Amino acid sequence: MQPLESLAAQAVALAEGAPTPEAEVARVMQICNACRYCEGFCAVFPAMTYRLRFEPADAHYLANLCHACGACLHACQYAPPHEFAVNVPRAMAQVRQRTYAVNAWPAALGRAYERNGLVLSLALAAALALVLAVAVVLGGGWQVPAGAGFYAVLPHGLLVALFAPVLGFAALSLAIGVRRFWRQATPVSSGQPLGAEAAREATGQALVLRYLDGGHGEGCHNADDAWTHARRRFHHLTFYGFMLCFAATAVATLYHYAFGWHAPYAWPALPKLLGVPGGVALAVGTAGLGWLHLRRHPLHGDPAQRPMDLGFIALLCLVASSGLGLWLAGASAAMPWWLCVHLGAVLALFATLPCGKFAHGLYRTAALLRAAVERRQPNPVGLGAD
Repeated sequence: MQPLESLAAQAVALAEGAPTPEAEVARVMQICNACRYCEGFCAVFPAMTYRLRFEPADAHYLANLCHACGACLHACQYAPPHEFAVNVPRAMAQVRQRTYAVNAWPAALGRAYERNGLVLSLALAAALALVLAVAVVLGGGWQVPAGAGFYAVLPHGLLVALFAPVLGFAALSLAIGVRRFWRQATPVSSGQPLGAEAAREATGQALVLRYLDGGHGEGCHNADDAWTHARRRFHHLTFYGFMLCFAATAVATLYHYAFGWHAPYAWPALPKLLGVPGGVALAVGTAGLGWLHLRRHPLHGDPAQRPMDLGFIALLCLVASSGLGLWLAGASAAMPWWLCVHLGAVLALFATLPCGKFAHGLYRTAALLRAAVERRQPNPVGLGAD
């Protein structure tokens, strides 16, 4: 490892030469590897100690281990305005953005969403809702009789023809991207299989957002150097709200095909018992995350990612709020309007899943799995290494 003093010239030179995000991660990790003050904060720093060099694949792996809690930035004696200008959260955030774009399939979609995430998300949702509204008008489904279901407005076959290909494309694209990332983020000592113990550890860390506690259980940072659990709680509301909504959709699909029971379902049917709390949690969680994002300290992340972040948050919030509006509308005259808005938002969400922030959960889980495997291997650069 290089002494910290010997890296000052490198820091200045890189700052003047505008290094790539991967090169900046390599630079700050070399400094952190010499210091190791933050070694207990999160999974990034233990994984860092397994390496003396940081290739681009290592940068992407470590960046997706980072939860951007901000603890290392406020603890670092080499953070700006020091000449080393070490800002781990920003360096990692810039590489994470490249992870989504580089591994996106097709690549053009990833580049478009990277630049204009918020505008693209809302414009796509509005355009799809308009297309559905036109289909409703042309099909004569705008005036529905009392008690009529969704399929009196839009035929079930039309919805399947619209949603199945988009969802199938999203699943395929995400699978290709995560597979690319997984193959690149190989542990230092190759050949170690993914065991059940490592899988349980990584899954638990992902489900409870273990590394949003700042390394000490008091939470992470947002607007300043104060500790807060707000990001962790709003993330939990968003994730588990989404999962409840997904479960409600899965149950409704079973009802439709197995039992011939068609939506909408009366309270207290299981899809409603799952979907309504899920929609409320998802709406509250995304609204909270959007509020925190707008208030976040500029050094805690990459300002260039704001369109992507806000685009995903806005789409999820629109899906949740329009779903709740559709439920409250029941079989009233407003139901077709809410149905078009809701389905347009859901379709836009599916179309942008592979290249937006939804993918970060999959990449982060894959990185946590790799880290769990790696921790069970001998450290090749530590004391007693070969």
